[in-house]
Amino acid sequence: MAFKPLHDRVLVRRVESDEKTKGGLIIPDTAKEKPAEGEIVSVGDGARKDSGELIAPSVKAGDRILFGKWSGTEVTLDGEELLIMKESDILGIIG
Repeated sequence: MAFKPLHDRVLVRRVESDEKTKGGLIIPDTAKEKPAEGEIVSVGDGARKDSGELIAPSVKAGDRILFGKWSGTEVTLDGEELLIMKESDILGIIG
């Protein structure tokens, strides 16, 4: 994929959640919420301080992350639905 986010933005691929509950019930597509978990595809160079110094991003491509329900902008690249969001929208990295 030939897309690189700018500044402190990241490109994220949503990770689909399980189709069953822990109790074994199957969740229909109409009842599913969009997952708030994803994998980072690409990362920008980072934000800049007022002095012009670059602040390196805390995440890297391949990290699994959690993000807010309404975070990011949905885009379609090469037929795949992805999200572009600011690094500050990321809640945490899944170890």
